Amino acid sequence: MWDGPYGDWGSRKYLVSSLDQSLKRMGLDYVDIFYHHRPDPETPLEETMQALDFIVRSGRALYAAISNYPADKAREASKILKSLGTPCLIHQPKYSMFERWVEDGLLDTLKEEGIGCIAFSPLAQGLLTDKYLSGGIPEGSRASKAHGFLRPANITDDKLAKVQKLNEMAKSREQTLAQMALAWVLRHEGMTSVLIGASKVEQIDDAVGTLQHLDFSAEELQKIETILNG
Repeated sequence: MWDGPYGDWGSRKYLVSSLDQSLKRMGLDYVDIFYHHRPDPETPLEETMQALDFIVRSGRALYAAISNYPADKAREASKILKSLGTPCLIHQPKYSMFERWVEDGLLDTLKEEGIGCIAFSPLAQGLLTDKYLSGGIPEGSRASKAHGFLRPANITDDKLAKVQKLNEMAKSREQTLAQMALAWVLRHEGMTSVLIGASKVEQIDDAVGTLQHLDFSAEELQKIETILNG
């Protein structure tokens, strides 16, 4: 938000001031959910969680949430918030077929703590769609933009080969690749929802179509594992 030690990360000053500025820009009195998006190694977790508790109690947000917290930090944050009387509502991690760190304990922790999970980047910044099946970088795609997180260097021949195989499997399920990728993320019992980052109405329509086929057989899940680990 600004230069200096309190202009980012997880201090009480940063969290409260940045939300106040956001509310002013949006012309709102409060937001439904306020996230702290990553643990701050320079600020005690107690201070960060106390700030979230204050934000909820002051009416600036209805619920507190976290994002990108590993399992141990998520559990610690949850226990602090519970002790303050403002339980953590939801955790927002990056999760897709190509980004699976949440499977290493985080999903179990969220289930045990009673915290929802809403995955962002479930389509790997568009890589798990039909945009890159031809092998090129389409104009207007995330990889073509200087400010995007998906860089051309990330679109390797190995990943494209996996995307092609996944696309063929999606066709056999009568789904688009994006629909199968979203269903794969949603297969977890504790997965509340996914954030799709749509830029076109047809992308929203395609995503909604995922709900028509959410189930996977054991054989299908094993085939996906074989493709991803190949």
